[in-house]
Amino acid sequence: MAVKRIGVLTGGGDVPGLNSAIKSIVEAGSERDYEIVGIRRGWEGLTHINFEDPSSTSRYIFPLNFSTTRTIDRTGGTILHTSRTNPAKMKSLPEHLKGMTFPAKESGGKTTYDITSQVLKNLEKLRIDALISIGGDDTLSYSSILDKEGVPIVAIPKTMDNDVRNTEYCIGFSTAITRAVDAIQRQRSTVGSHERVGIFRVFGRDAGYTSLYTAYVTYIRCAIPEFKFDLEKMIDLLMRDKRDNPSSYCLVVLSEGAEWNGYSLREYGEADAFGHRKKANVGEDLAEEVKKRAKQETVVSDLTYDLRSGEADFIDKMIASTFAHMAVESVESGRTGLMAAISNGCYAMVPIPDSKLGPRHIDVATMYDTESYRPRYSGKACLPVFLTRA
Repeated sequence: MAVKRIGVLTGGGDVPGLNSAIKSIVEAGSERDYEIVGIRRGWEGLTHINFEDPSSTSRYIFPLNFSTTRTIDRTGGTILHTSRTNPAKMKSLPEHLKGMTFPAKESGGKTTYDITSQVLKNLEKLRIDALISIGGDDTLSYSSILDKEGVPIVAIPKTMDNDVRNTEYCIGFSTAITRAVDAIQRQRSTVGSHERVGIFRVFGRDAGYTSLYTAYVTYIRCAIPEFKFDLEKMIDLLMRDKRDNPSSYCLVVLSEGAEWNGYSLREYGEADAFGHRKKANVGEDLAEEVKKRAKQETVVSDLTYDLRSGEADFIDKMIASTFAHMAVESVESGRTGLMAAISNGCYAMVPIPDSKLGPRHIDVATMYDTESYRPRYSGKACLPVFLTRA
């Protein structure tokens, strides 16, 4: 395959490091005389673009070159912007496609449309020889669909949840953990001054990596979605921590998807294109239980969105840049349907994960102490630097 033009898009939630990946794709592509085309707003750029409307083309297509990417790695977010569009399950058709026929499915009284055929046509009109998609489980699930449709595609994993299968690391994780640790360490003084129970909520709908690794270096209790804890036991442990602390305070960090026995997370709002609804703050609910059962005052901090904003740290910049060059090299060699990854501590190109398997989960037996509700620190010799294998 003679590559001349590579398309790049970012989908799902933004994380620090995306711009480093985009800039590095441009650098690697330029060395090979490839034209790099940015597709804005994730998969929406390939579902909503209307080539008969110049304003639509300018909205969704962004030229990527040295001039447009020179300084972007100095900031967070993504210069290409993002969305949670799922072309295989569109709730409504873009205005210019209304009246056209696409495969439809009925579920719960609602209709969704699969407009993959239009995505393929748009890629052809854009003269895209290969596509690099940067995203988490949801974005990569549609990447897998395009791969099966014969589109030369290579993926780069990003999510602060670090729960993409086939890789031990995703862009955004290190910065998120660093920010969470900094926030907790700063707030110790306030929680301690008032002798309260500090409760922190971080991202992690299905996997508890963000919570577990934050607790790992702050030495506090944590709760993860993979294990339902006992409420009375958790409160007893927190009260013991508080009594044993000369400053008379204690801390716990919870993944947004954490639950205790007899408790189910409440969801609200309309589901997004991938079926996810927003979750109520489990930290607030735990705080109510602490007040009721232990008669203790609490401080609740929702750290979620703050963790994904701002400039990436060294690790995320390095890995994002490396993944980007690997992706372009893979395209050059004609090896597509693959994802840049870290496997057994080493950089590798691996298959794009099967979306049917869902996200990668914490191995509770080796990583989480179900008695103390803390990370498990023993038995780490010979493990990769991020303590898990893909």
